[in-house]
Amino acid sequence: MSLTPSQLCPGCSRSVDSRPTGGLCGACLLRGALDGQFGDPSEGLHDPVLQYFGDYELLEEIARGGMGVVYRARQVQLNRLVALKVLAGGSLASPEFMTRFRTETEVAATLDHPNIVPIYEVGSVGGQAFFSMRLIAGGTLADRVRSSGPLAGRDAAELVSTLARAVHYAHQRGVLHRDLKPGNVLVDSRVGPMISDFGLAKLVEQDSTITQSAALLGTPAYMSPEQADGQSRRLTTAVDVYGLGAILYELLTGRPPFVGATTLETIRKVIDQEPRRPSQLRPGVPLDLEVIALKCLEKQAQRRYASADAL
Repeated sequence: MSLTPSQLCPGCSRSVDSRPTGGLCGACLLRGALDGQFGDPSEGLHDPVLQYFGDYELLEEIARGGMGVVYRARQVQLNRLVALKVLAGGSLASPEFMTRFRTETEVAATLDHPNIVPIYEVGSVGGQAFFSMRLIAGGTLADRVRSSGPLAGRDAAELVSTLARAVHYAHQRGVLHRDLKPGNVLVDSRVGPMISDFGLAKLVEQDSTITQSAALLGTPAYMSPEQADGQSRRLTTAVDVYGLGAILYELLTGRPPFVGATTLETIRKVIDQEPRRPSQLRPGVPLDLEVIALKCLEKQAQRRYASADAL
């Protein structure tokens, strides 16, 4: 049975479902929003093309990164506010990128911990992959440091201790995060810090074919030396102990352990240089926390804490 014109996307001629997407498939809808064809998501809510993505009403863009774009949205059928993450590459994304996106959602959805952001739904609209998760209104830890500066020693210690317990929970279930950083920690006023974005996660016992030898997965300023050196297939839980140490370092000093003018310079510093002592950057940093942070940031993985639980 042939499709009527009203059942075809005017942007790419794909078939579309009956949900209110202004006649466009999910991929063309998101592409138009990203290209600015429909204006600012926070201003153009009266345009049905921009307003809906499947069962989700888009309210505003709240973040974007290598894996996708995150919107504050309302899930219509359940009438609840969520964070909706949509694959940035759309239908043109490579198979490897799509696999990484699926890995993010599948891995994160298996973790049930109060300090890990829960996943609500995984799916696709018009070939556009997405997942929805709890909306955390407090912003990220990176936002907090930028606006308020370094934390007091005790506050930093308590926060990282909470994160370490959540990371240990994930490790016990065979999951590495591999991209721990303040930008991936959301702050909930009730339960405290919550880890998000398992887009670079990997099942420890799984022989992954996702990682390409030429592709660096992670954020250079917070990346462990073994990760920066391209040893992605040999990563252990020590990579996340390093990430927790990098978070602690930034909470104490207001900056990551290594900062370079370029990505390559940052990576070289991660591999070859020792981090400056936190007390050199911010006099008065408690000595015990300085020692803890630097032990997490040891170049050799075996010299770090044996586990996130030990940290």
